[in-house]
Amino acid sequence: MYCNEQRLFKNFFSPVIKLVLKERVGGRIHRKYDKAKTPFQRLLESDIPEVKKQELREIYQSLNPAQLKRNIDKKLDALYQFYKQKNLGEKDDANIGGVGNNSLKANLKRKISVRFSKTHQTPVSVR
Repeated sequence: MYCNEQRLFKNFFSPVIKLVLKERVGGRIHRKYDKAKTPFQRLLESDIPEVKKQELREIYQSLNPAQLKRNIDKKLDALYQFYKQKNLGEKDDANIGGVGNNSLKANLKRKISVRFSKTHQTPVSVR
């Protein structure tokens, strides 16, 4: 994922704001930023050979950002499912008394009551 889809998506479609200037004025630091641009756009503005720029443009034209994002999400979901399967398997082995996965799930319908102690009902002076 990181060598393929993630790299292409970040470099061609994710804009980055770069810090241009940082100066101290009195006790404050003022920062000035460049416009948001993708690493691909910054590379096209640099002084690399035109042949390389054309190769990058061809790669850019062949990409579909929505498809890249779907592939990234699919791989992340598979990774998460593997993680969940591995960790639930370890917790099942550690359970005692036959308690299954139901004890690991949170009950979202149960209301949580918050009660404060009666120790600070009267205002306290801090002077």
